[in-house]
Amino acid sequence: MDAPLVAIDWMFIIGYCVLALLIGVWFSRRAGKSMQEYFVAGRTLPWWLAGTSIVATSFASDTPLFVSGVVRTQGIWGNWLWWAYAMGGMLCALFFARLWRRARIITDVELIELRYHGRPASALRAFLAVYSGVIINCYVMGWVMLAMVKVADVLLDWHPVTTLAVLTALALTYTVLSGFWGVVATDLLQFIIAMVGSITLAVIVVRHVGGPASLVDQISSRRGTDAGVLDMTPLGGGDPIALTTFIVLLAALWWGNGQGGGYLAQRLFSTKNEKHAVLAMLWFCVAHYVLRPWPWIMVGLASIVVFSNTQLPDGDPEKAYPMMIARFLPDGVRGLMVASVLAAFMSTIDTHLNWGSSYLVNDLYKRFIRPDAEAKHYVLVARIACVILIVLAACIAWQMESIKGAWQFIMVLGAGSALVGLLRWYWWRINPWCEISAMIGALVLVNGTWWTRLSRWVGLIGDVTRDDLLWFYGGDMFAVRGLFIIIVCTALWLYVAYRTKPVPADHLEAFYRRVRPAGWWGPIATRCPDLQPPRDTAKRWLAWVSGVVSIYALLFGVGYLCLARTTAGLAALAIGTTAAAVCWTGIKRLTNDAPANE
Repeated sequence: MDAPLVAIDWMFIIGYCVLALLIGVWFSRRAGKSMQEYFVAGRTLPWWLAGTSIVATSFASDTPLFVSGVVRTQGIWGNWLWWAYAMGGMLCALFFARLWRRARIITDVELIELRYHGRPASALRAFLAVYSGVIINCYVMGWVMLAMVKVADVLLDWHPVTTLAVLTALALTYTVLSGFWGVVATDLLQFIIAMVGSITLAVIVVRHVGGPASLVDQISSRRGTDAGVLDMTPLGGGDPIALTTFIVLLAALWWGNGQGGGYLAQRLFSTKNEKHAVLAMLWFCVAHYVLRPWPWIMVGLASIVVFSNTQLPDGDPEKAYPMMIARFLPDGVRGLMVASVLAAFMSTIDTHLNWGSSYLVNDLYKRFIRPDAEAKHYVLVARIACVILIVLAACIAWQMESIKGAWQFIMVLGAGSALVGLLRWYWWRINPWCEISAMIGALVLVNGTWWTRLSRWVGLIGDVTRDDLLWFYGGDMFAVRGLFIIIVCTALWLYVAYRTKPVPADHLEAFYRRVRPAGWWGPIATRCPDLQPPRDTAKRWLAWVSGVVSIYALLFGVGYLCLARTTAGLAALAIGTTAAAVCWTGIKRLTNDAPANE
């Protein structure tokens, strides 16, 4: 470490922790009133607070480490691993946000029994409560904790056990007390602190290397322009694997967040009304993809000039970001930066604890174990669940090594059930067995060792060597693996849809009347002649296209300006602004033209 933390640094860090705890205490009484208050803030959040909370949650301590590490190893274009999801975010804003709000539920897993019927629906809801609320949730919290372990290793020289113990105690204290109200209130504060910290670091390190133009020149001379470090896309790099990954990301893998489940849906449930839900998603897309990425990218680019791979601890590219903090920030500012990384960590962990406990309480304990308890009892159980979840997450973090590898694993795992999750809102024929088969297929295919050996044994494929498996299941081929899983699982659940009975019409009619979706609901829609079918699908797709163009044009525009490409930057910003105006006009028309029952 270049410089230890001094007293003024610790003042900033401790001051932030105390402030977060005070917010938790302030909201503790309100959060304890009911499950509605504890998990969805009484459905009273304005769009700007709900949207900022989504951004803050996705801005975790792992994100700057991941982004700077990807820039070092792949170049700027490597960020398409998450940039591709902008299309899914806009899809959620234009098509699904209003449906989530209309459902009037506490968790997205609760939708299972609202949409489906019978024992298969109940079993699927219980399974997802554990699978999503415990397994996947703790896995995500584990890689967020891993990021803080790496930061503490570089800046504080702490042992991982010490870091995990401190983080666990801090996160639990105010999250358990305050519930969702405390989560969204601190998210706003944490987002501001985290953005100030990341921008401050970027400005300082870029000035140190001589400014944006000098940084670009130094990288080009060190790595060569053919290396593609500064390329926004891999189209001109000549790397077939990179190009294939890029195409698959844009063609298929972004579906995974198209309907916006999980903690994102929890924010939409919590908004005042459908309009606020839509605006929350739009604000999230702008802040998440246009405002946030470039400070981290610029620090990652500068780290290429400052540090060789051999100078990084363990040669880990994800430690470049904390190394830049330690090298360049002066006393006081360094403490502010550590506080901002801690704020980013807390904004994610508090959400995942509250969201995960909502599954365990609302979709498991209340639904199947004790359905008639008092509200305060459920709040107490939720607080106990938070303790269990964070202990499990800390254990997982202890075993992890790579943030990027964890991201890719979750992305591929969710690929198999992505399309059926989108279509369950729009096609009456989908039943719970479709989702069950898609999930089982993805779980089987995500790790290919055992089923490949089985296929070879029964003669379906020829000899497959260990190197073949590592090539297909390794990190570089994760996108192709995801596409393969999508194709197989989609064929599987479509077959299941036509081989099993549909959900009873009476149950589907109740869902249709409550949510009022568009799409292929012919037999059910005819049972509801008093409801006017939505006729604005084409307008929504036009708004979606213009919205996606605006997000990517604005993203590139800001990036070109940061890289001293002023003409290209201004041109991209002009395109993005025009497309945003078209999108916003379309959204206002959709709102004005919507029928009373829509």
